Amino acid sequence: MDTSGRPGADDMRRLFLGPAPAYTRRQVAEAAGIPQDLAARIWRALGFATFADDAVAFTEADLAALHRIRDLIDTETLDERTVIRMARALGRTTARLAQWQAEIMLDALIQPGAKAGEDALRQVVDTVSRLLPDFEQTLVHVWRSQLAATASRLVSLAEPGEDVSPTRPRLGVGFADLVAFTRVSRELDELALADLVEGFESRASDVIAAHDGRLVKTLGDEVLFTAADPRTAALIALDLLDELKRDAEGPDVRVGLAYGPVLPAMGDVFGTTVNLAARLTAIARPGTILADSELAAGLAGAPGVDLVKLRRRPARGLGVVEPYVLRRSTRES
Repeated sequence: MDTSGRPGADDMRRLFLGPAPAYTRRQVAEAAGIPQDLAARIWRALGFATFADDAVAFTEADLAALHRIRDLIDTETLDERTVIRMARALGRTTARLAQWQAEIMLDALIQPGAKAGEDALRQVVDTVSRLLPDFEQTLVHVWRSQLAATASRLVSLAEPGEDVSPTRPRLGVGFADLVAFTRVSRELDELALADLVEGFESRASDVIAAHDGRLVKTLGDEVLFTAADPRTAALIALDLLDELKRDAEGPDVRVGLAYGPVLPAMGDVFGTTVNLAARLTAIARPGTILADSELAAGLAGAPGVDLVKLRRRPARGLGVVEPYVLRRSTRES
């Protein structure tokens, strides 16, 4: 801490990274046996700033990480391109995670509108230092569990005898969109708007997870999810509408669903199926779910759902589509 007792940047570095840096970027690359240009590409992919040549900014832990990467390349377990792609995936994901967790901790420990004085900052540092070991172990456990779930989904998509590639799977794709978000955002103050967005995203995340779907990404007023089959996608959409309307003042949402091949890349999904789900969301009325003909065909005879065919209509960039309104069935089973 500085002379005033206020925690500073060096205190944060020691808390999270341990011993002080001991290497320049040239020294750490040479010690690891990795070319300078590759080491620089790895650090950039991880999202770290480029330091001056004479800046002592790298630790023993950085050196150990480069050693592990060199071993992967030397044994031809991974090539350089794959290493950079993996580093970028790790850097982007953990940067967002770190920012999100830091915001949560500050929100929990410092009252809204209060100044971050010395006592408050010391409380944050003390609390984080106590929680850090448990957070670290939980992070590894959740990561391994998510890998297991992802691997299981990929295996299930390629059943024996089916011509389905894990790199081009057929999935149900859904967009859920908050209606009139621009107008609503102008009517709310910053805290109320943040509560609205967080509530929408957290409820959507819970519903998707409950059905073993995958929350691909959130865009503030919109969530993108995938499901292994049409029925699961339909149930997610129906339950999401119900969940958001549990209280009378819940936000209006519309959902677009499509089923077909997608291209997974960088944790996202791309392709015509994704574009079609987005277009259907744009033309859906508030509080309704629109499905494409492929997903509707996959729901033929499925219990608990009703489909109503609408007139064919143009969808920008996709030609003419035949949407179906999806509702929860009121018929006796």
